[in-house]
Amino acid sequence: MRVWFITGASRGFGALIAEAALKAGNAVVATARDPNTVTARLGQHERLLATRLDVTSDAEAHEAAGQAVKKFGRIDILVNNAGYGLLGAIEEASAAETAKLFNTNVFGLLGVTRAVLPHMRRQRSGHVINISSVGGYTGYPGWGVYGATKFAVEGISEALSAEVAPLGIKVTVVEPGFFRTDFLDETSLARTAQHIDDYRESVGNTRAHAADANHGQRGDPRKLASAFIALVNAKNPPLRLPLGSDTVERIEAKNAFVARELTEWRTLATSTDFTDEAA
Repeated sequence: MRVWFITGASRGFGALIAEAALKAGNAVVATARDPNTVTARLGQHERLLATRLDVTSDAEAHEAAGQAVKKFGRIDILVNNAGYGLLGAIEEASAAETAKLFNTNVFGLLGVTRAVLPHMRRQRSGHVINISSVGGYTGYPGWGVYGATKFAVEGISEALSAEVAPLGIKVTVVEPGFFRTDFLDETSLARTAQHIDDYRESVGNTRAHAADANHGQRGDPRKLASAFIALVNAKNPPLRLPLGSDTVERIEAKNAFVARELTEWRTLATSTDFTDEAA
């Protein structure tokens, strides 16, 4: 039996992953700002601990991790799932809206990770899974600030993987595409208060697509939850795991674009090195 610690576990991906982990015979520490919402969603279970955690509070993160270890003795898998979206042009996003988003999606993830890693280091084992997005690999108009938080999660995950590998701890950053969850609902997606008319042909199209695509997305959330079980069972899990054919398509397109651009600009790119004057 492995012990999962999942943030944002009262709905969406978090709840489905928690359900899949329980079904697989594991123990789950399912956190949310209101633990009653976890119990209402997942029910009562001897292998389930529903506990309060606002990821923006370092104190609550350490308290929740301590409760997990007190009840189950260890934490084997951390799923940093809590977060929300912000739809709007970069210029439209206010400093307050931007700071609030980073506080949850980036600083909250860091705080929870810092609270859990001491327990994994003591065990010399564990798997940290950070949920990013296709928007953490490639930029979209209207998702710039949200994407920036996920680009940060990608960089954190990549560096963390190298830091903790000698300690027996694995790291994976998961990049879901658009799945049929409530992400595009008001419960998970904020919109900038300011709308600038000049962006109607770029960001305006994204706003319209978000409204039209809601609950018609390509991805199946339950299949995503099953993929998490396969991921943690892998002997050598990947650093990055894209989920959804839309994500795979976008990654392939970006990689091809980067390769073409690098080829075109390689001479200038490499011309800035020091040259050996003596030669």
